[in-house]
Amino acid sequence: MTTPNGKVAIITGASAGIGKASAVALLKAGYSVAFAGRRQAELEAAVASAGEDAARGIAVVTDVSDPASVKNLFAKTVAAFGRVDVIFNNAGIGAPPVMLEDITIEQWKAVVDTNLSGAFYCTQEAFRVMKDQSPRGGRIINNGSISAYAPRPNSSPYTSTKHAITGLTKTTSLDGRKYDIACSQIDIGNAATEMTERMAKGILQANGTMAIEPRMDVKHVADAIVHIANLPLEANVQFMTIMATKMPYVGRG
Repeated sequence: MTTPNGKVAIITGASAGIGKASAVALLKAGYSVAFAGRRQAELEAAVASAGEDAARGIAVVTDVSDPASVKNLFAKTVAAFGRVDVIFNNAGIGAPPVMLEDITIEQWKAVVDTNLSGAFYCTQEAFRVMKDQSPRGGRIINNGSISAYAPRPNSSPYTSTKHAITGLTKTTSLDGRKYDIACSQIDIGNAATEMTERMAKGILQANGTMAIEPRMDVKHVADAIVHIANLPLEANVQFMTIMATKMPYVGRG
């Protein structure tokens, strides 16, 4: 399948929210895109939402917490498009917002398996593909979070994994140099998606009060992903924070 700009991207968690918006934006920017996620029907609908650009999209059912499923994702992408230039490690989940002592081991492991182990499995497979393709190299973009810097109350599994993503981003940047692989982290605050609907209704603050928080159009995040993806490999956005201007982040806690 031909690609107008010759570039190929994989987006995990692409059936909705930030992942879907980013995948569609990359299609419209000329990329061929593999939409990865757990739900076939939602993935196919996400691809179709790109209109005439949908012809350069494929839906690949993927569980990022399963290394074999990740291998299948990359294999199908390479089979369809010939290479991988960009992966956006976006798939992620949170645990219920309960007190730390009430989080179950199963809830903890589920968040770690998806948010951290899943990002590592995708990064590892990206290295294997990108270092051997010609032209060599590529770009890995990790979805961090403002929680990588300042947590919300009752968020220890999610916040812990997002701090860990920062470590993965830095080591990936270092280890990827010899293969011309760049790695970025985008830290997002209150993009208007299904995941942040509770912010618009009122959410617990660090001082114990409930407050409605401003949100921003998810399109701004998608545009930022396209900008990072389009950079030549000699340049990198190491860390980017994009957030609703008036959300309680600076000074949070």
